[in-house]
Amino acid sequence: MDKKVIIIPTYNEKENIERIIRKVFSLEGDYHILVIDDGSPDGTASIVKVLQTEFPERLYMIERAGKLGLGTAYLTGFKWALDKGYDYIFEMDADFSHNPDDLQHLYEACAKGGADLAIGSRYCDGVSVVNWPIGRIIMSYYASVYVRRTLGMKVYDCTAGFKCYSAKVLRTIDLDKVQMHGYGFQIEMKYTAYRLGFKIAEVPIIFVNRKEGSSKMSSGIFGEAFWGVIKLRFRDIKPKI
Repeated sequence: MDKKVIIIPTYNEKENIERIIRKVFSLEGDYHILVIDDGSPDGTASIVKVLQTEFPERLYMIERAGKLGLGTAYLTGFKWALDKGYDYIFEMDADFSHNPDDLQHLYEACAKGGADLAIGSRYCDGVSVVNWPIGRIIMSYYASVYVRRTLGMKVYDCTAGFKCYSAKVLRTIDLDKVQMHGYGFQIEMKYTAYRLGFKIAEVPIIFVNRKEGSSKMSSGIFGEAFWGVIKLRFRDIKPKI
């Protein structure tokens, strides 16, 4: 059986973390979870530690000293997962904006459909977003249009953060050269995989805005992504040696 791990970055997710962990572990497929907690002052890590006694062979955590960025959290998780020999590595939010039931669809797109990277896409089948303000939907949708036209990458949801990578993708990408650390990280990783010739598939999902906790989005995150995309267009991307 393939070894599968879901990386979940957290900062102040005490309202969600136990529910999302129990939901994932209720699914078929023997998923493991790696929580990357950035020093949450609300006690998120303490909740995870208690759950680790209940799920000692499936639940893992890396604690970091503070908010070091979404991208660095995932990069830390990727390196850990590759070192542990996982075959498929997932990204997922803790707040139920990504439906854990869709994990199997992402996995099957890779394991059975031949994709190297499967993206849970909000925009490949119209607009599938629930409870977002219309302004944010427009901004997110046209951000992907901007990325797609600037980079020539045929991906409808370029900023999606619900993904399944085959291990060979992450072994091929030089993770130490990834430059963007906010939500631009999601664009950079997709584009790097695309430029390296990997097969990318989009799986339609319904994205639901969080009900508990607060969003980590900021104007600085969008600024990094906007200018980072222009730099990406001219970057020489090569596989890790």
